[in-house]
Order: sequence, then structure tokens, then C-alpha cells
Amino acid sequence: MKTAIDIGNTTIAIGLSKSGETIDKIYRINTEKNKSADEYALLLNDFIKECEEVIISSVVPELNEVFRDYFIDRFNLDVLFVGTGVKTGLKINSDNPKEVGSDLIGNSVAATTLYDDTCLVIDLGTATTFTYLENKVLKGVVIATGLTTSKNALISQTSLLPQVELQAPKKVLGTNSVDCIKSGLIFGHASMIDGMIRRIKVETDKPNLKVIITGGHAKIIFPYCTEPLIKDEILILKGLLIILKKNKRQ
Repeated sequence: MKTAIDIGNTTIAIGLSKSGETIDKIYRINTEKNKSADEYALLLNDFIKECEEVIISSVVPELNEVFRDYFIDRFNLDVLFVGTGVKTGLKINSDNPKEVGSDLIGNSVAATTLYDDTCLVIDLGTATTFTYLENKVLKGVVIATGLTTSKNALISQTSLLPQVELQAPKKVLGTNSVDCIKSGLIFGHASMIDGMIRRIKVETDKPNLKVIITGGHAKIIFPYCTEPLIKDEILILKGLLIILKKNKRQ
């Protein structure tokens, strides 16, 4: 059994694969930086019964040692963390390549392997990111505020606005506070994504650019975008398996 783990700021996705080619089971838990190693071990024991290889993408450095120690103690395995020195088959055109997050790399490897060498990956998580790839070269990234982050900022800074669920209202123009907020969040975010896609297509002179949307909020926003999109909610886990295969240890 191969294990691919994506440690994000909001959630941790755990993908299990028997063959190493496809994800067979997925589990998601909340990211809690203050949770102890023993508490995480209890959770992971419920999901991971056996493991031969493990790869992790992490944007939460505080949890790296927790997960590394877990796999050493339980399975006597070294964890492959996506980072400097790991083979990905991807070139990075950046002022500081070390700044590029492992989540962006995992998504990019999957997108260029499974969909097109030249494409745009939109990841809807704590932040909403746009990663442009050309001939398997990461050429540029846009980072915008994520959907939940936008909601929390709005509600926390405005005393009279109520908490709302992240779901679209029946119409754009709301007639009550809840629907007004939902419209701004859902339709506003979808419109931002459509607008950024069009701008990127013009800037790159790629009118037929293939666009893949992924991340925890992809299923919420996808139906309300007007630009052509491919939805792949487990893109990063697929990318991690590909990277694991490229770095197979003897």
C-alpha cells in the first residue's frame, strides 16, 4: 500500500493506493497545529493499516516532524517530502524556486502528466491559486484570497452580518442578508476565476488553454464558472503518486 498525504492549512487529505497508479481511498481530517503526535497517531491508525511507501506534500512545517515520526515508529519508513532534491520532471521559472509550495508542485506534475504539458491549474483551498505551466515549465502563479478565508474575514469584520453556508443562492441579486452574502461569495469568486482565466489566456496568447480546477472548494464553485474547466478534486494526490514513482527507492 502506498500512502500520499497533502497537509494543507485547513485540511489534511490522505490517499491510499494499492497499485501506486490510482487513488483507491481518500480520507480527510482537519488540520490542527496544536494537536499532539499521539492524537494524530490515533487518527491515522484508523485509516492506515499497512504502508510500504509514503510521500507527503506539506505547507504546514509544524506538522512535518509529527508525520515523519509516525511513519518511522509504526512502519519503519522514511517519508519522502516534496521539496528540494526530489525528482518531479518539472522545471520552475521563479525568482526563488524554493518559495514555490509543494502543493503547487504536486498539482503541476499531475496536470502536465495527465492533461496537457501547457495548462492552467486553479486550486481552491485556504488561498485560491492559479498556476500557469508551459511545456512542463512552471511559468507563473497568482495567489488570491480563498473562499472560506474571504467569508471569515467578511463576517469577523462586520458586526451585523450573519454566518452563512458556502452554497449559492437562487439568484444573483439577494433580498436578505444571507442570500446577499452567499451571492457575493459564490458568484463573486466564480466571476473572479472566469476573469483571471481570460486575462491569463490573453497574456499568454493561449486562447484554447486547458484549465484544471481542483481543491476543497472546487465542487462548490465549478458549476458557476462560465469558462471551460476540467474538475479534478484529487489532482494533488495523483501528482504525489507520480512523484513517488519517479523517486522510487531501491
